[in-house]
Amino acid sequence: MRGEMNEEMNKESIFIVRCGEVALKGMNKPYFERMLVERIRKLLKKFDGISVKRQEGLIFVRADKRLDKQAIIKEISKVFGVASISPAVECESTMEAIGEAAVAYMLETIEERGVRTFKVEAKRADKNFPVKSPDIGRQIGAVVLKGCKVLKVDVHHPDCLLFVDVRHDRSYIYQDKIAGFGGLPLGTNGKGLSLLSGGIDSPVATWMMAKRGMMIEAVHFHSYPYTSQRAQEKVEELAGIVATYCGRFKMHVVNLLPIQEQIVENCPEEETTILVRRFMMRIAQKIAQNTGCGMLITGENLGQVASQTAESLMVTDASVTMPVMRPLIAMDKVDIMDKAQEIGTYETSIQPYEDCCTVFLPKHPVTKPKLERILASEAKLDCDALIEAAVCAAEVIDIFPV
Repeated sequence: MRGEMNEEMNKESIFIVRCGEVALKGMNKPYFERMLVERIRKLLKKFDGISVKRQEGLIFVRADKRLDKQAIIKEISKVFGVASISPAVECESTMEAIGEAAVAYMLETIEERGVRTFKVEAKRADKNFPVKSPDIGRQIGAVVLKGCKVLKVDVHHPDCLLFVDVRHDRSYIYQDKIAGFGGLPLGTNGKGLSLLSGGIDSPVATWMMAKRGMMIEAVHFHSYPYTSQRAQEKVEELAGIVATYCGRFKMHVVNLLPIQEQIVENCPEEETTILVRRFMMRIAQKIAQNTGCGMLITGENLGQVASQTAESLMVTDASVTMPVMRPLIAMDKVDIMDKAQEIGTYETSIQPYEDCCTVFLPKHPVTKPKLERILASEAKLDCDALIEAAVCAAEVIDIFPV
């Protein structure tokens, strides 16, 4: 009878989802948890027969048994704010029911994974449960040994660490804690406009700010016909990969060529890079102000190229009043590349298509620009008119998750 009741409970696939930093938010914790639940529900809409509920500090996802468990885990793991996911089985909160469920679970695990040693780690979330955590572990371990003759206990290096989580009316048994990305739920930290190029850095920077709970909008600069349509399509592909984590967003596509031509014609060659960068920032700021973004996001990394020296960044920042977020500023390039591979943007980023930043690239760009000299060069241009024309001519593209 007990086995039949446990079987009845497990007609669905159950996934325990744990929060990361959300658990530390004190009085604001319910708000962050609600945002996290909403985001998980939104990402799992593509599956039929799924429910997502918050309960006792955890989030429980229940799915039709016929659905692909790995596909569900993959989607949940993309949600910022998720620390880990555990596929679990459910049973009544009695020692007899837990023991039966643990034996059935381990028999299946032996068949699937060939384990030979195990250790039970029990947690008693319900402090009114009559058996304390260490005793739960010992007693359930003994039941498993009796029911699974091939197993032995190994408290130091077990093939399987069997977790038993005892709660008020239901208990859960699992072995895997599949890591999520952590961070904070999307929508809990405002909205930023990312300057998105086709390189390795800016998609990673965008992803990192989204991981901190920031909603994303993007701007991409091109220099058509010096840059090709295929180069823009590459950036759209990158944006789509980022959107798998942060959801659908808009990307503003701006032709920078008219501004670059004016700079080349009227300003010193060595200042071209920094002048172009300042125009990009001012155009981005105007778009950000028009779209409700509170800050700009760039993939700049200190000292990586001429426009990213400390002096260049100071001159660049002087062109805008909006805060500029640079999450990669002190990272090693190798670490950035590793993160790009982890989130799936690297292979697209390294495709060899031209970038607007390489158009009219000076032979010897200034690396320690002086603001007064840059301002004197800009005085030769009708900056406001050039910026306004670029913003008005921008194309807006909807970016969907790939």
